Amino acid sequence: MDDSLRELRRRYDESRRGGGEERVRKQHAEGKLTARERVDLLLDPGSFQELDALVVHRCTDFGMERQRVPGDGVLTGHGRIGGRPVFVFAQDFTVFGGSLSETFAAKVCKVMDLAMKVGAPIVGLNDSGGARIQEGVVSLAGYADIFLRNTLASGVVPQISVVLGPCAGGAVYSPAITDFTVMVRDTSYMFITGPDVIRAVTHEEVTKEALGGAMTHATRSGVAHFAAADDRDALALVRDLLSFLPQNNLEDPPVLRSDDADDRADRSLDTLVPPNPNQPYDIKNAVLAIVDDGRFLEVHEHHARNLVVGFARLAGRPVGIVANQPAVLAGVLDIKASIKGARFVRFCDCFNVPLVVFEDVPGFLPGTDQEWGGIILHGAKLLYAFAEATVPKLTVITRKAYGGAYCVMASKHIRADFNFAWPTAEIAVMGPEGAVGIVHKRALLEAGEGAEQVRAERVAEYREKFANPWVAAERGYVDEVIEPATTRQKLIAALRLLDTKRDQNPPRKHGNIPL
Repeated sequence: MDDSLRELRRRYDESRRGGGEERVRKQHAEGKLTARERVDLLLDPGSFQELDALVVHRCTDFGMERQRVPGDGVLTGHGRIGGRPVFVFAQDFTVFGGSLSETFAAKVCKVMDLAMKVGAPIVGLNDSGGARIQEGVVSLAGYADIFLRNTLASGVVPQISVVLGPCAGGAVYSPAITDFTVMVRDTSYMFITGPDVIRAVTHEEVTKEALGGAMTHATRSGVAHFAAADDRDALALVRDLLSFLPQNNLEDPPVLRSDDADDRADRSLDTLVPPNPNQPYDIKNAVLAIVDDGRFLEVHEHHARNLVVGFARLAGRPVGIVANQPAVLAGVLDIKASIKGARFVRFCDCFNVPLVVFEDVPGFLPGTDQEWGGIILHGAKLLYAFAEATVPKLTVITRKAYGGAYCVMASKHIRADFNFAWPTAEIAVMGPEGAVGIVHKRALLEAGEGAEQVRAERVAEYREKFANPWVAAERGYVDEVIEPATTRQKLIAALRLLDTKRDQNPPRKHGNIPL
């Protein structure tokens, strides 16, 4: 028995050494943690239970039979975050460059299958050189096995990808399918084809960082939802993100105790919207003043900044915030903002997170680039997402709600449950100036030198008749016109009432969202 125990300990000690001390030192020198260090930081202390630590690859070509490392380049298992179960896999760059083999993929698939059975989130820590070349098509099959499970788990359990090093070629499609992707500045990158291939094919000169670095994907492509400062920051962010989410699609998000009074009024909101309807203001100031403890976890902070999305709490209950941002492009909806919003709304609906919308939108961005780029198609995605969502939906119109954008932003007509408006709200087909230019075109031409006076009178008339919340309130399209300072208590009361909401879509295999 003593010999058996010694052999047991020897094998597990070997598995914990990864690729050896030299490669670990190199990993640290590049500003990166090892797979095991990352898992220990991510999970509650002492909670990690490793699976398949003794698995080795089966390749016998290219001298690989002499290079068998227990674990085969990926750390898999389960543990707890905030006391709740979570499954995790962490690619180990110190072992074969974290390259994916047949057995590597089988280990990942095992924990993903377990996560689906148990109903717990999956967190993938990516740091890999890609498919293991020595195994050929077998490694590619392993990627496809993982992609299938990403797809089947979508909308069932939360999936978070953390890119902490290279992620290139086919490997990028697993993070792309998951719900959130976190990247690390300066040490992580993602791309289909690298700079060398691009140089050979298109003669473009580009660095890895410019092509697929964290800030590139956080700002330009939108592939990265978060860009963290380093490994530790990324892992802490994942823990924070999961605190807003349920374990699976059959649970509600966790409600935390809050000392922030439900009936707290913030009088700064009464003067937040400027008297001049064309003057910008920061909608985040409204969000921070209303939610619990002024705490807001913004998602896609650097991408499509004319729309703000993220998580907060009201009376301890997680909510998804969707808000037009008047401080950027006047809060107009464009292609990128529509896609960003649609993706976030659909995630919240998947996992029973109520939606709170702050609306100040002058319409969709005009221009040939937008029209030729498919703003009709992409704007329809946001409309579809809001219309399809069955979670509680609350809308606060702070200022402009013009044209088709009014309909899209969780209007009463697409099943929003409660629609509030501030007295500064302007709900109309278009802005007064534009409307007057069309409706009173002949009168303005006939007025000659007095055209400006006529225009001013007609604009004032239009604003009084249409560009206000009263007409919409009279028709029931707005449930209540409220004092801005009371927004928090109105939203909390509405959420409590909707706690037992039951709504569903017609029976179907799935809808056909305009992709």
